Amino acid sequence: MSPYILAVICILLSTCSFYETNAQLSANFYSTTCPNVSSIVQNVIQQALQSDARIGASLIRLHFHDCFVNGCDASLLLDNNATTNIVSEKDAAPNTNSTRGFDVVDNIKTALETSCPGVVSCADILALAAESSVSQAGGPSWNVLLGRRDSRTANQAGANTSIPSPTEGLTNITAKFTAVGLNITDLVALSGAHTFGRAQCRVFSARLYNFNGTGNPDPSLNTTYLANLRQICPQNGSATALANLDPTTSDGFDNNYYANLQNNQGLLQSDQELFSSGTTSSIVNTFSSNQNTFFQSFVQSMINMGNISPLTGTNGEIHSDCKRIN
Repeated sequence: MSPYILAVICILLSTCSFYETNAQLSANFYSTTCPNVSSIVQNVIQQALQSDARIGASLIRLHFHDCFVNGCDASLLLDNNATTNIVSEKDAAPNTNSTRGFDVVDNIKTALETSCPGVVSCADILALAAESSVSQAGGPSWNVLLGRRDSRTANQAGANTSIPSPTEGLTNITAKFTAVGLNITDLVALSGAHTFGRAQCRVFSARLYNFNGTGNPDPSLNTTYLANLRQICPQNGSATALANLDPTTSDGFDNNYYANLQNNQGLLQSDQELFSSGTTSSIVNTFSSNQNTFFQSFVQSMINMGNISPLTGTNGEIHSDCKRIN
């Protein structure tokens, strides 16, 4: 069937997703130039997981924080450099003392440069690492679309304003998703990545003691869960102590995150609002009751996110070191 007829059918049936594919990205992009790219990425992450159970969640977060600022272009990975006028996104408020896993990205890059030098972009490494992290934690696998190139600039100011914050309300977060072409289903599905990983006390402690300046805890918090969290994060305790984002299966990728929200056990304000606000609670209920539906939506939303404004063709470059431009 011709692409034209398919397009007409999708318009008639209202099933079009204009962020579904990017004509220049392809699952087979490295099939001749670096055929083992996926297994190389997988092996490095498998090794990293031996000593760091949360590395998968950290790696998927890098992809997310990269894509929301000027698109999926690996700009997040660039270090400060006065010579090349790079003001690093790593020092933006959502990333500083928070994003991690850069060393694993460097290890992946080193392995790929040994096997196929100058071929695989750092932006594609982040997309591949996200998929591998999810599948190795028991989540879905998918064919990652590839062919992104790397940015020669960073945008720290953009990182400060474009990345959704865990203390923001649903309206603001929805607007940030809309700004990059993602919809409300993408928002709820991608939030499901909080089915694994950790968060620092400083990110949610206001919910435990002084929610919105009330001097009281967030009323939407399950009281038993509140007591548990106060033990991990005492009022004058360490701001960087860690709590599991999913208290039930902390390192596994499943749909328990959504059941937690139904039980008022969302760790972050941005998590719990997906259920408590009412606006998106029906999607939460769907994902909670059917893990396959969640997995399918999550994969589609990861593909949608990976398609945000990639550099392709002759734009950008292939960094030989993800921390600096060539």
